[in-house]
Formats: sequence, C-alpha cells, structure tokens
Amino acid sequence: MSQQGRATTVQKKTVAVLDYGSGNIHSAVHALRRLGAKVEVTADAEQVLNADGLVVPGVGSFDAVANGLRAIEAMRWIGRRIAGGRAVLGICVGHQILFETGVEHGITTEGMGEWPGTVEKLPAEVLPHMGWSEIRAPENSVLFAGLHRERFYFVHSYAVRRWEFDQNSQHMRPPQVTWAHHGSDFIAAIENGPLSGTQFHPEKSGDAGMQLLNNWIGTL
Repeated sequence: MSQQGRATTVQKKTVAVLDYGSGNIHSAVHALRRLGAKVEVTADAEQVLNADGLVVPGVGSFDAVANGLRAIEAMRWIGRRIAGGRAVLGICVGHQILFETGVEHGITTEGMGEWPGTVEKLPAEVLPHMGWSEIRAPENSVLFAGLHRERFYFVHSYAVRRWEFDQNSQHMRPPQVTWAHHGSDFIAAIENGPLSGTQFHPEKSGDAGMQLLNNWIGTL
C-alpha cells in the first residue's frame, strides 16, 4: 500500500472508572472522555485489571468507601495493579483509602496501607473545606507539570496531616508529596510510581484540573 493510502490511527488510552456505589462519578467520566480517553465505568475485575489506567473515585465517609471496595474485592484488584506497575489514580476518599487508617466520629477503619498515615478531621473553624485552594507541589512533579501554585477544588473535612514516610530510604524512590492548607497543612496529592492520589477533585477544578488529568493520561 502506498504511503498516501495508509490510515494513521492513534490508539486511545483505556481508563476504567471503578463503580462500587460510592456516589456520583459522572463528572470524572465526562472529563476523561473530553481528554480523549476510552472510559469504562465498571466493577468487573477483568476490565479493572486490563485498562491502561484505573480511577478510584470516592465520596462520603472513609469506612463506607472501604466497605464498598471490600464488598466487591476491589482492594485486591487495586493492589494487583500497583504490584504490576499499572497506573492507579485515587480521587478524594479514593485517595484517602490508600493510607493506613481513617478515623471518623471515633471509628477507626483500616485502609489499604499503600502509604503511611491517618486520615483525620481537619482542625479548622469552618468545615467542610469546600472551595478553591492553592497547592504546593514539588518542582519535578509529573501530575502538576505546568501547574505549580494553581488552585484546585476541594470538598472534605478529613485529610492526612502528617507525612511519615522515610524520605531517606535507600531502597526506593520517595513519593512526591503536594500540600495545601485549611486549618493546618494537609496532603493534597501524592505521586508514587504507578500510584497517585488527589484529595481535591481534578474533574471539578476547571482548566487546571483538566491539565492534571491530561498529565496523568500521558503517563499511561
């Protein structure tokens, strides 16, 4: 076939959005599709494991999200993707669940333990923290490339306020930690190899959020 006769096809990246009953996921699905991803809203293990990227959304309480994920064995699927170097992005409580524990209303719930830390109530006069806040990202961040000191949209009352990872570990590259402030500093995002999480909602954060999602898709 001649060069002129060949059709050029750009393969779309497949992104599975995990559907486990946590709430409204339409904004995330719409944003990813606008960026050209092939989106599968699914609770099917095969689709979750085989997609180029997996988004784990989450709204509501830590224990409800943890129980919802465990009910369909999704924590095991997420763990398998991480072990295989396959991209995972947690959003809001989907980000929180990646830490060791969550404490809400006196109830302590075990998380996935991918990162050390406890999700706890923010010491702020006004809760929930709802609105736009500036973030402080590391200069070599991939997620926040071109987005340093931008503002993102948050809706939460709980977060991880202390980072307890051994930054001097000789056995692995330390995660990239991004911070924000409401009542105290808290972790706004983490990048850790194939695993990333944002406390804010990139899908509701305008142009900056779309750029972040596009940066993430670019890593798939």
